[in-house]
Amino acid sequence: METRDRHLKLLTETIEAVNSTLDLQEVLSQVATNVAAALEADACFVYLYDERADELVLRATHGSHIDELTRRPRMRPGEGITGSAAESRAPVMIESQAHLDPRFKHFPNLPEDEYESILAVPILTRDGTLEGALNVRTRQARSFIEDEVELLLAIAAQVAQSIEHAKLYAEAQRRVHELEALARISEAVSNSLYLEESLEAIVKTTMDALHATGAALVLDDGRIAWPEGVAGTHAIRQPLRWRGRQIGELVADRETAFTQADRELLASIATHAAVALEHGRAVMRGVLAQEIHHRVKNNLQTVASLLRLQARSADAVDPREALEHSVNRILAIAAVHELLTERHEEDVDLADLIDRLRSMLVQGVGGGKDVIATLEPVELPGVRATALALVFAELLQNALEHGGDRVQVELARAGDDIVLAIADDGAGIGDAGVDGTGLSIVRALVRDELRGTLELRSDAGTRVEVVFPA
Repeated sequence: METRDRHLKLLTETIEAVNSTLDLQEVLSQVATNVAAALEADACFVYLYDERADELVLRATHGSHIDELTRRPRMRPGEGITGSAAESRAPVMIESQAHLDPRFKHFPNLPEDEYESILAVPILTRDGTLEGALNVRTRQARSFIEDEVELLLAIAAQVAQSIEHAKLYAEAQRRVHELEALARISEAVSNSLYLEESLEAIVKTTMDALHATGAALVLDDGRIAWPEGVAGTHAIRQPLRWRGRQIGELVADRETAFTQADRELLASIATHAAVALEHGRAVMRGVLAQEIHHRVKNNLQTVASLLRLQARSADAVDPREALEHSVNRILAIAAVHELLTERHEEDVDLADLIDRLRSMLVQGVGGGKDVIATLEPVELPGVRATALALVFAELLQNALEHGGDRVQVELARAGDDIVLAIADDGAGIGDAGVDGTGLSIVRALVRDELRGTLELRSDAGTRVEVVFPA
């Protein structure tokens, strides 16, 4: 009666433990202690089955401290005496010298060979799914009676129920965590008008949701759009897909391995990231199209104004020469657009622009003249760069057509100003040149577009200097 009462108390306490908490580790530790006490065993080991790794992993013990184990014992179903019980889905009992049984599996950090007897039972759900196994051990030889075997099977069934509850709870928690992360991303994407802000929110939420040490969005051209944190030992990459094509990758790093649940969460985040990225690009394309239309309209108006000015000129100009000048002005504008397209930015490298225009004009009207350029790297917004390109093309063309054999081009910063100078060793410019249509265009552009000044000196050649604020 005393033994039966003890067994009944154990079963009652196990049921209470299972129903009182969703903390699986707490339940397993309590079961190991209570089972060992009720069956008067010296040790109790509880293993859980890791389906992905197909391994039984030691999770709780009584008689050995699991925290002191440097490497947690693992075995496949069928390995060891406890693994044999798991594989056969039936109890296995050895009365004495259990460590001499051919099925015994030795763990260097688990002193199981000090025990004589063992009773191992599988942990099965109601439908027979394997969830783990547990065993009890004694240092003295012992034959466990049928009631004790049945009791241990009943305890294992309760543990299986606790495992099921813990899995359901963990899955629910994971879904809540995932939904919270996706909600934060959706809110950030909806509230932000700028693509960079959306990408930043996605990357930071990815790090938070996956407990990652680092994350990044890699675009389809290989450019890292937004890196955050640092790389870890383990990394996962999730493609960003939009309408059947890959438009980038979402990458996450951390020191511990990523689970299947982590991968599924990253896939959900990647779906939102792809929508945000494509939406942001669509907005940018619309803005870019408006900007291009605006620039083209302004440039066409500039060309039209230059042509009207040329047409109203009182000078006797050769029509062929006037047409060539107009073509060079249009090509100067085209050079600015070419640079803007290549750089994917709003600013133009003036040194690169002037060097391209120099090569084009020398090839067209240079007539074998020696043109030397000293150019410092200076950047200017596209709108002002267009005005400077027209100014430079006009001045260099005049120097090539009317100057000496040697032309010097200079571009430099002077404090808060930019200085562009073109000098030649010719006879100098006359009054007709000073009042000509070309210099009238240059003066208007320098004054109205560049907000600068133009100085022309004709002494031992001609030097034209344009100074405007950077």
